[in-house]
Order: sequence, then C-alpha cells, then structure tokens
Amino acid sequence: MKAMRYHESGGAEVLRYEEVPDPEPGPVDVVVDVVAAALNRLDVVQRNGWFTLPGFTLPHIAGMDVAGVVSEVGPEVDGVAVGDRVVVDPSLAGADGRSKLGGRGRSHGEPVIIGATADGGYAERCLAPASHVYPVPHAMSLEAAATFPTCWLAAAHGLFEVGGLAAGETVMVHAAGSGVSVAAVQFAVNAGATVLATAGTDEKCRRALELGAAHVLNNRSGDVAEWAREVTAGAGVDMVFDHVGTALFGSSLLALGIGGRLVSCGNSSGDEAVVPSLGYVFRSGIKILGSGHYRPEEFGPAWDTFCAGGFTAAVDSVFELADAAEAQAKMLDSDFFGKILLKP
Repeated sequence: MKAMRYHESGGAEVLRYEEVPDPEPGPVDVVVDVVAAALNRLDVVQRNGWFTLPGFTLPHIAGMDVAGVVSEVGPEVDGVAVGDRVVVDPSLAGADGRSKLGGRGRSHGEPVIIGATADGGYAERCLAPASHVYPVPHAMSLEAAATFPTCWLAAAHGLFEVGGLAAGETVMVHAAGSGVSVAAVQFAVNAGATVLATAGTDEKCRRALELGAAHVLNNRSGDVAEWAREVTAGAGVDMVFDHVGTALFGSSLLALGIGGRLVSCGNSSGDEAVVPSLGYVFRSGIKILGSGHYRPEEFGPAWDTFCAGGFTAAVDSVFELADAAEAQAKMLDSDFFGKILLKP
C-alpha cells in the first residue's frame, strides 16, 4: 500500500510517499481502508522532533483520526464485518491483548495511540482492534466522521469529565477555529452552557457564532479578561477551556469568577505560563485542571451524542495523501477553520 511515512525527524522534506507493507490483522483486529484521515498538530510536532510521546519510534506513519471501510477481519472478530463503514478510536488503552496493538495502552505514562505511537491513517490502510471501531451512520459522510476522534473526545473529556461543565454555566473557549474548539463550542452549547469564544481573526469569530457561541472576541485586539467581565456583568466565567497555553493563560485566569476552573488540554503557543495574581487564585478558589487522556469507555457515548445530530463537522479543506506536506504547512500557518483532511 501507499503511505506517507518519515524515517527521521525534520521538516516537510522528511516525508516520503512510499510503498509499505499492508497491515495484517491479529485475531481480534480489523484492517480499515482509509477514506479520510484528519490532521492534528501532534503530527507535525513529532515529525519535527520538537516533542515525541513515550513509545514513539521511527519510521512512523502519522494520522490519529481515521474513517473508512473494513476490508479484512481477524478470525476471532465478532460484530464487525468486511464492508462496514467505521470510525476508529485511536487511543488503545484497554485494547485486547490478542490484538497486535493490544496490551500496552494506558491512559497515562506510555499510551499507545494509533497515528501517534503506532502507525496511523496517513496511508491507504490502517490496522485497529475490532473493539476500537464504531459504525458510521449511512447518513453521515466518512469525511465528517474523520473529524471526530481526537478533537471531539478531547472536548468532551475536558469539558465534562474533568471540568464538570453543567447547564446554565458560562465557558470561555479559545482558538475557536481549531478542531478541538469547534467541538468544544458545540458540545458546551448542546449541554446548555453559554459559550464565550475567542479567536485570532474576525472571520473565525463570525463562524464561532454560527456554531452556537453567544459572544465572541478577537483575542489579538481585545482584552480577554476585561471582555469576560463585561459579558458576565462582572461575575467572570465558570470555566475556561484552553489549549493555547502561554499566550492566553494569565488573562484566562483573571477571566474566571469565584470557584472558576481552567481546564488545560494543550500548549500550542508555548509550554511556560505566568500566574498574574496568586492572591486572586487562592482567594477566589480558582482550580487549574490538566485534562489528560480520555478513558476507553468515554468514546462510545460521545460518538452516540455526535451521531444523534445537530452538530457541524467543520471540514476546512481536503488534500490528496501525496500532498500531506502542503496540508501540514496550512495547519502550521493557522490558515484553517475546523479540520484539514487527507484522502488516499
């Protein structure tokens, strides 16, 4: 099969569109013919060697978000058949030890993740445990399904499992054009929360309103903390859902009201942050919560909610697999809204 693989760390020049062996399923595995795979920032971070997850090895095929059609099943697979349209849960925590990818995945420490520490969807075919594929409704395109796994699970886990977001609360979501924030805005609105969304351009702010945000701010020209106080009549927001990190961390803390919580699930603008007022943090009972990885049992319910309808799977653009370097460059420039897809 053809795959986009790299054998050493570096810039886009290390990507090779090359022939690689077809995956062969273990007893409880399936092979998925990839119809669409979505890009994530980790794809580039690991390619460049800026950061790699424990257990990462070279050569590597990236691509954590995969949707396609089952083309082969292992002899002990039950409930999944050749021809099924599926989306893949890339986190292999809890995978059956009989799987070629099983017995190693953990929620913390050294997680095994398709497309991150195991070969992923930048290829014509992808191996997955049968327990980690979910049927895609016929009314949903496989391209839409490919936007779901990492972003929508990160949003659901951070907002609800970690942050405890409840109906009637206010939540600020940064970088509204990113895949995870597109998901967070919609999941929060669906849960009955009021969303304040920030983004780096007026156009992304406008599109966040279309997704259900009640208030928006261009965070490159406005004061996030001051704006949050104005919108909430001085109370501050109940939660900030943040994967930006350094650039907005301090103002996010000051935007929180009494007992507010900042849920951190990323660091796209940097890994160091300054707390502008420790006094405000302890006097106000502010909580800073690291989101961590979602648990295996969270994927199914979140997928069911997504399939129930009413959500927008924002696809920014679609590239041929051979043009993965161009697609990654677009992502690094932040010139997108939603997800960028590759198609073999």
